[in-house]
Amino acid sequence: MSDFFALISRMRYISRWGLMRSSIPENVQEHSHMVAVLAHALGLIRRDIFGEACDIGALVCAALYHDAPEILTGDLPTPIKYHSAEISAAYHEVERTASEKLVNMLPVELRGEFAPLISGEVGEELKPLLKCADRLGAYIKCVEERKAGSLEFVSAERQTLERIRSMGLREADYFLENFMPAFEKNLDELGTMSKEDLK
Repeated sequence: MSDFFALISRMRYISRWGLMRSSIPENVQEHSHMVAVLAHALGLIRRDIFGEACDIGALVCAALYHDAPEILTGDLPTPIKYHSAEISAAYHEVERTASEKLVNMLPVELRGEFAPLISGEVGEELKPLLKCADRLGAYIKCVEERKAGSLEFVSAERQTLERIRSMGLREADYFLENFMPAFEKNLDELGTMSKEDLK
């Protein structure tokens, strides 16, 4: 009997943005789903827009599980996590231990598949796309908070966009240019089902 998936289901109880006053609460499960959606999009952009090979399945799976250790560690706010090299190294060690604990809950036959997903050891060619999807998820959260009237996220929005652009990924540039403007729209502007659609 394994506790693994019962613990995975508890991602929804881990809140994100602990130091921020959020208008729209977000948990790790919601974040992981959005990061997987964005990773899928970035992988498709790489493959179908720019014609480069991409293991989209591996990328999406890595995105789904990228924050799984936080079930055991909680979500440490970014300003604390990266306050110093010592704190960052210590936190990475805690994450590594949590990853091992989760993986060891699985039957031996499944551990080889899950270990790299839980520990974030995706191939070098996928790492930038996974990191970009994670940052895009945070950026979208900041945009949505600003639109909801929360000034708390204005500087985080600017800093996160700078981090995305500094990655120099054309997949990110393509997403920002073609998909991000729609996040500024309200529901009426995005469009809903009309009578004409139903004909």
